[in-house]
Amino acid sequence: MDSLTEQDHFVTVEALARKEGQELAIPRGRLLVAACQSGSQLAEKVVKRYRALLNHMGSRESILDLLNIDKRFSDSETCVRLEEHVSGSDAFLFQAPFDPTREFSIDQNYMAFLIATRALREHGARHITGVMPYLAYARQDKPTKFTREPTTARLMADLSITAGLDRLIVWDPHCNQIRGFYGAMPVNMLESLTLFIHEFRNYKGRDDVIAVAPDAGASKFVTHFGRALNLTCAIASKYRPEPETVVISEIIGDFRRKRIAIILDDMISGGGTIDALIRKLVEEKNIQEIYLGVSHNLCVGKAYERLKALHQNFGLKQVIITNSIPQTKQFMLLPFVTVRCLSEFLVKTINRIHHERSVSQVFYRPGHERVLELDL
Repeated sequence: MDSLTEQDHFVTVEALARKEGQELAIPRGRLLVAACQSGSQLAEKVVKRYRALLNHMGSRESILDLLNIDKRFSDSETCVRLEEHVSGSDAFLFQAPFDPTREFSIDQNYMAFLIATRALREHGARHITGVMPYLAYARQDKPTKFTREPTTARLMADLSITAGLDRLIVWDPHCNQIRGFYGAMPVNMLESLTLFIHEFRNYKGRDDVIAVAPDAGASKFVTHFGRALNLTCAIASKYRPEPETVVISEIIGDFRRKRIAIILDDMISGGGTIDALIRKLVEEKNIQEIYLGVSHNLCVGKAYERLKALHQNFGLKQVIITNSIPQTKQFMLLPFVTVRCLSEFLVKTINRIHHERSVSQVFYRPGHERVLELDL
C-alpha cells in the first residue's frame, strides 16, 4: 500500500495559505489541548507530537496546553480551574473515564469531564471537542433483554451535550449506534483497522495464517482486516450460560494447513471470551501460535492471570493493546504485551478537525489503497 507524506496528512496554516492564496487564518480559533487528571498522560504525548510536527513543517502556529485541570475537595467534590484565558479557542478536552492507575472511579472521572466541559463553555471556548478514546458506558447501549434497565449510554450523551460539548472523538467504540445518541453532534469514531493492518502487515497473504473474530460483533471488522491482508477469516460462536462464564460452541472457518491465528477484538475485560477461544483453537483446530490485537484493555477480574496462563501453555505469543486506557506497570511488564500509543492517530485527527479537513483520509478505508504510514 502506498503511504502518504506528512504534507498530505498534517495541515498548517502556512500550507493552506500557499494553497488557497489567502492570509494566515484559523477559522476555529487558537488550538487548545486541555485534560483532566486521568487524560493528561495521553494529552501530553499528543501535545509533544503536535509541536514536533509543527516544528518539522516550519510552522509558526502554536498550541496551548492545560493539563490536570481537575482536583477534589476534602468532601470529594470535583473542582475544575482553568489557569489560562480560553475565550475563542478550539478546545480538545482529554479524559480517560476508566483509569486503573489512579483511585478515581469511572463515575468520578466522567463527572470531572462534564465539569471541565462546562468550565470551557462558560469561559468562552469557541469549540469543545471531547477526546475519550475509551468511551465508558458504551456497552450500556440498550437494556438487557427481559430486564428493566435504562439506556445509560444515551444518558451520558445527554449529559455531555448539556454540559456544552459540541464534538466527540472516540477510539473503536463498542457499537456504532453510539453516534446516534449524540443527535446532530459530530462524533468521530476512529477505527483501529489501520493500526492492526500496520501491526500484522508481515503476515499478508500467508496461507498458514487465519484471522479470527471472537464473536459475531467482531466479524465485519475481521473480514475487512482479512481482505486488506489477503487472509482467510473465521468466526466464533459463543454464549454465556451464567455471568462471568463464556462457552465457545463452535468456530466456523477453514483451518486446513493453518498454524497461526490472529484474533482481533474491541476489548479485554475479564478475559473469559479470549481464554475460551484460544483454548479451543489450540485443542480442536491445532493452532500453534496466536497473536491478539485489542483496542481497549480493561484487564479486570481474572484477565491478568488468564493471559499469563495462555502465554505459558496455549501458544499466545503476543498481545497488542493501546493506551486508550492508562495501563498499570504490572501489566506493561508482561514480556508478551506491546502497548501502542494513540498519539499519532489523535494528532492527525485533531489537526484535520482544527483546520476543517476530512478525518477519514488519515485512516484505512476498504477500496482505498493509500493509508497512513505510522510512526508508533
